[in-house]
Amino acid sequence: MISRDYWLERVHQAWRRRPLVWLSGVRRVGKTTLARMLPDAIYMNCDLPSVSRMLADPELFCSALDKGSVVVFDEVHRLADPSRLLKIAADEYPHLRVLATGSSTLAATRKFRDSLTGRKVEVHLCPVLWDECAEPFGVPDFDRRLLHGGLPEALLASKKDPGFYTEWIDSFYARDVLELFAIRNRDGFLALLRVLLRTSGGQVDYTRLASASELSRPTVKAHLEALQIAHAVHLLRPFHGGGCGEIVSRPKCYAFDTGFVTFEKGWERIRDDDRGLLWEHLVLDTLRARVGDHALFYWQDKSRREIDFVVRRGRDRIDLVECKINPDRFDPDAATAFRARYPRGRNFLVAPQVAARYRMRRGGLVFEVCSTANLARQAEPAGS
Repeated sequence: MISRDYWLERVHQAWRRRPLVWLSGVRRVGKTTLARMLPDAIYMNCDLPSVSRMLADPELFCSALDKGSVVVFDEVHRLADPSRLLKIAADEYPHLRVLATGSSTLAATRKFRDSLTGRKVEVHLCPVLWDECAEPFGVPDFDRRLLHGGLPEALLASKKDPGFYTEWIDSFYARDVLELFAIRNRDGFLALLRVLLRTSGGQVDYTRLASASELSRPTVKAHLEALQIAHAVHLLRPFHGGGCGEIVSRPKCYAFDTGFVTFEKGWERIRDDDRGLLWEHLVLDTLRARVGDHALFYWQDKSRREIDFVVRRGRDRIDLVECKINPDRFDPDAATAFRARYPRGRNFLVAPQVAARYRMRRGGLVFEVCSTANLARQAEPAGS
């Protein structure tokens, strides 16, 4: 069994704050495997009818558990009324440590009648991070991580299997989208998903998306919201400080995994020109895991100078993160323009094969050149 120590520690940290942890992530990202790594946990597979019957009376079930017990409700949204079970467990049995898993964010799905505000901590499990690959996964091949993606089964496969990605998309629609969001137009929904995979990393243009998927603009917006809730895409907002000359309203859309991007593009190998955009996806995963979505943006001005990622640390402190395969080819023009507006903050240049962190001067600015592993140590928000 492959260990994912960082995520186990995230769960334990969350339990120190609340008795209930909601672990979400796309299907086959490793939620069940992670849950089974918890020692002495009582594991309940909510997909099973027998488990559903056992949990029909939450009070009776929870009262039989010893103080300090760890209980896992895997795929809890399969139950008829999952929020009732979790609310009773959190309110009446706070001595328990509960881990509930699901494919989407909890509060936005139809089955949950209570968002459990104040009772839970949410942890979003990302595909395997690049800095997780070297030791536990034994995948030092950068191009393989880009091509196969970060779902453990696909990543560890000896060669890329198109059938895996096709089956995943079919299952994603049938077991997540249809059940949780009642979206009946399968062809239109999947057409939109495929367009988003092909254009991952680009700015959202609702008119173009509607034309390419043969859906209306309102339908595109509704489906895109469902895809965000189900963690299949992430919308990265533009950062702006209120001045003139900045992009203020058009987000960028990133697919959840590079393997599905390369699958939809029909790539069988990674070429030199492919690595830059795919590397952005891996850096984004690290930042989302360490910083959180609320403080994470991109920046672009009207001259199309762009910063890959911006991390808001406070009112006046803004970190910038640029992603480069080869740091020696870095052009500091955009960073210089950004720092003219926002002078306070650290400058990171993140590359995949940097063994030891070092500093570099470009365009009058000092950049900290590092890998995602080094970035992770610097990316935690203050007070975390």
